[in-house]
Parts: sequence; C-alpha cells; structure tokens
Amino acid sequence: MTPALSHRQQLFYNHLAQTSDFPLALDIERAEGIYLYGQNGQRYIDMISGIAVSNVGHRHPQVLEAIHNQLDKYLHLMVYGEYIETPQVKLAEALVKTLAGFKTLPRFGSLDNVYFTNSGTEAVEGAMKLAKRFTGRSEIISCFNAYHGSTQGALSLAGAEFFKRSFRPLLPDVRHIRHGILEDLEKITTRTAAVIIEVISGEAGVRVPTEAYHQALRKRCDETGTLLIFDEIQTGFGRTGTFWAFEHYNVVPDVLLCAKGMGGGMPIGAFIASKEIMSVFKNNPILGHITTFGGHPVSCAASLATLEVVQDILDGTRGNGENEELSINEKGDLIKRLLIHPKIKEIRGRGLMLAVEFASFDVLKPIIDRAIQNSQNGGGVITDWFLFCDNSMRLAPPLVISEAQIREACAIILGAID
Repeated sequence: MTPALSHRQQLFYNHLAQTSDFPLALDIERAEGIYLYGQNGQRYIDMISGIAVSNVGHRHPQVLEAIHNQLDKYLHLMVYGEYIETPQVKLAEALVKTLAGFKTLPRFGSLDNVYFTNSGTEAVEGAMKLAKRFTGRSEIISCFNAYHGSTQGALSLAGAEFFKRSFRPLLPDVRHIRHGILEDLEKITTRTAAVIIEVISGEAGVRVPTEAYHQALRKRCDETGTLLIFDEIQTGFGRTGTFWAFEHYNVVPDVLLCAKGMGGGMPIGAFIASKEIMSVFKNNPILGHITTFGGHPVSCAASLATLEVVQDILDGTRGNGENEELSINEKGDLIKRLLIHPKIKEIRGRGLMLAVEFASFDVLKPIIDRAIQNSQNGGGVITDWFLFCDNSMRLAPPLVISEAQIREACAIILGAID
C-alpha cells in the first residue's frame, strides 16, 4: 500500500514544476559537510555534491562566514559592471591569479578579464555572443553527447537530438564533432567562430581525452582563427585534482567557462577571456552583454571563500588548518579500488569526477534507489546517472570527503548492487 503523502510532499507535487515522472523527492531538513539530513533524522551521504556544486561540502564554515559578512554590507546595488563592488573585484582578481603562469598562452593575451553570470548556462550564452562578435563568424562547433545548458542558445549546442528535437527551431549554424576523435577536427574551418568543448566530457559519462587530442584541437583552432572555449562548469574548482582540468593537458583556451562548484552552494557563473576579446562588448552595440543579477555580491563573497578553500584542499589542508589525509586524486583512486563487483563493467574519470558503468539503465536505476535506503544510519548514499549515458552511475562527492567516509559510501553502494 502506497503511504500517504505528507503536506510538504503534496505541495511539492502540486505546485513545483516537475521535470520528470520520478523525482527523488527527498525531504531534506538540513545539510552539513558531505551529509544531507531528512525530516525524520535520515542521514544521506551526498556522493554527487548537488551535481558537482558543493565541492567544499555543504555549508562550509568559511563560506558561511563570507556570506554573513557580506549580508551586513549590501546586497544588490546596480546591474552588472556599473558600480565598483568589492566582492566582484576581489573574486575576479583571485580567478585571474589561478590562471597566471601557464607556459602555453592563448593567442589573444592572457585570461585576465572576467564576466560574472548567474549560472553556467548564462556563461555559455555570453561566450557564444562573445565569439560571434569577436570573430565576425556565425558557426559554432560543439560535441556529440555534450551538455552546455538548457536555454535555447545553449540547448542548440547539445549533442543529443532526443534532448532538443521538441524545441526546434533552435540556433542555426551549429555543427558537432566527436569528443576525443582527432579526424573530426578537420570540420573546424575559417567559418568557425568557436569550438566549445568540455575538457572532460561530463554528461556523456565522464570521457577523458588524451593530451594529444587537446593539443591537436588547440593547433587546429590556431590555424583557422577559431576561438577555443573550454567549458569547465563541472570540472573547474578542483574537481579533477587540479584547480582547472585543462591544467592536465598543457593547453590554454581563449575563453574559459565556470560555475557549479565555484559558488560553494550559491548561484554564480563566469566566462573569462583576455581584455582584448572581452572589449568587443563595449561598442557596436554599447552594452553588448548585460545582466541584472550576474555577479551578485553575496554570491561573489561566497565564491571567493570557496576558491580559497579549494586552493587549501589542493595544497593538502581542508581550509581550516587540518591536514588532509588523501589528495583528490588519491580519493578517486580509492573509490576505483573499492568498487569492484562483477556487475561493474568499468570506472572512468579523473580525480573525484567518476562514472561507474553497468550493463543498462534497468540494472543501474534500482541500485541508485537501494543505495539511498541501504544505510545503518537510517539514510543512505545519493548517486545519480548521466543525461547521455544512463547506464553509468555518477560519483562526484565533495572534495572534503574523508577516507573513512569513502569506505562507508562504497560499502553501501556495493550492498545496493547485491
């Protein structure tokens, strides 16, 4: 017999727009670190970080302190880029510092100019406009099975027809290549304004390309005068073991996108380019790209604190002086060693961005559901699947997860498989 819905559940189903017929509908009361807590005391280990958002864990003390301090000063003042707001300029400076010193520099100067948005999708939209305006070209190339957002422009880039066919017509002059396939790079021509690509392909099930591929991609963009846009919305802010994933490949983009993990749980995104490229928004037309709430001061304050915590984690501390027992890459390797089971076909990924492959969605979905319930603490482990790879389990826990917590989570997942 189906249990009666609580009042909150009724409100959720009656008045909150639904995007699937089977939402998790977990009723969460509070969150702390790697844990979510339900209304009845259930404890869930968040092994997806709210989809790569809570990189420093939920309600990190330094992030909360930064938010509280900014609340005492001011909230929204004026549309983006008109007033000098301390959280914005400090965060922009800190982001640029993470990008200084790379051996391979982009063709149009260093990545020293930041445009703040409310989300990753908005960063994609801004970068598309920037590429068209700077190059005077219209064609944009993305990858099959890529996901860059759900607004109509970003959706046009999506590389899976089933996901967008119901919303056509979308933007014209968008072409697709296969992620990691060298011969497809010939499709990049002097008509191409930009190639927008995930450094590591996320929603396709965490596909990690070779360094040779990214080197060849950079070379082809240079040959054709095409801007190279790296989408680091999922991979940025420490997720793969370095602050930016492109650091693994010795290639620097012309435009860099970030969001998700950069806010510590607050909504914020950005696209970053050189001052030369970004300056095209100043004329023809003036105010070529504008936003009301992009770079909200509270979000920027939270992001600056998050950035500092991530840097501390990468340096070997948790951001509060406590020595970290394992690096991000070592934590990812531990998960790979622990999750061994006949039903697991493969584990792909880098750092704490992993995909655990099963035979099919029909095999995986019950495992995801059982893992949520299979905990001695009355809760479970929250995992997920990928938009364009529904036979693989998404694992992207907060970077602060400990060895003991990894072992507990993996034991619960293995129990759910059995």
